[in-house]
Amino acid sequence: MPRPERKPNRALFSSGPCAKRPGWSPSVLADAWTGRSHRAAGGKAKLKEVIDRSRAILGIPDDYRLAIVPASDTGAVEMALWSLLGARGVDMLAWESFGKGWVADVTGQLKLDDVRVLEADYGALPDLDRVDPDRDVVFTWNGTTSGVCVPHGDWIAAGRTGLTICDATSAVFAMDLPWNKLDAVTWSWQKVLGGEGAHGMLALSPRAVERLERHTPSWPLPKIFRLTRGGRLIEGVFRGETINTPSMLCVEDAIDSLKWAEETGGLPALIERSRANLAAVTAWVDSMPWVEFLAREPASRSSTSICLALTDTGALTGDAAAAAPKKIAGLLDKERVAHDIGGYRDAPPGLRIWGGATVDPLDMRVLMPWIEWAYEEVCLAPATAE
Repeated sequence: MPRPERKPNRALFSSGPCAKRPGWSPSVLADAWTGRSHRAAGGKAKLKEVIDRSRAILGIPDDYRLAIVPASDTGAVEMALWSLLGARGVDMLAWESFGKGWVADVTGQLKLDDVRVLEADYGALPDLDRVDPDRDVVFTWNGTTSGVCVPHGDWIAAGRTGLTICDATSAVFAMDLPWNKLDAVTWSWQKVLGGEGAHGMLALSPRAVERLERHTPSWPLPKIFRLTRGGRLIEGVFRGETINTPSMLCVEDAIDSLKWAEETGGLPALIERSRANLAAVTAWVDSMPWVEFLAREPASRSSTSICLALTDTGALTGDAAAAAPKKIAGLLDKERVAHDIGGYRDAPPGLRIWGGATVDPLDMRVLMPWIEWAYEEVCLAPATAE
């Protein structure tokens, strides 16, 4: 096909850090609480504003605690694992890189005795009906590196006695989460909000708080993981009194993105924008005989981390065929059409396109012909793509 003429307005399709909200510029940081203590009244007010706006947009129940914690989503997940696990057996769900990472931490670092690992290959989900409601369960809501998400929370028992610990970093603000079935939920600003890195969010249900106050882990907890003192929850952490020093520039940026989310129409509008991005890719994939979704079941296809696999690499075979997606991504990056859309390093070779709410659905539609063009350049006429 001929080289397309129209390019996306923004070539930002990275799966993290993700595109800033439309219209963003550094000027939105002008009111940042810089050069002042984050523990001063103004600093704490900024931090609490992030918590309050996040709670309101997401519809987090009033009796859930919500905190800003160190080290992005990874730090938030580790805090939950190290603080909450050990009271009973745990089911670990893994179907992509990050879920497998949590398995490695629980078995190799915490060294829990009673661990069941329910795994699936990239593109599929484990058998969710095997999850035991009397055990804790750790899972990602959306597999960022596979494009496979859990389609709903029906598999989580309402009368469970175990806790559900959910890494939801590429789902929050783009998917409808059943908060009443989730006991510890983590995310970061750098995904659907398009924010900056290094800060995580942790939401805890009353059941999770009860576990924290009644269960003392058998291992020592690093200072940045400690949520209790003397057997009682440190309530200040959930009012913006962060455990360590946050970046107030990042905090200001998070406030800006939350205000944009409100002005856009709140959670329903954010979900609709992400679904529109997936719909644009779906319509294109359905018309192309050489590409398919890595997620095999439509109900479990992510609308944020959209992962594609090539089913036909034309003239290329062997190592050259395996390298084709990387070459396609490189060509589109060179054309300044789509940056950072190569598949994750541990995933099968393919493309990974971010479709979160900060990506304009029109840009997603404009991108599709460019992928077709790049495919033909790389796979059907490889000599011209060198």
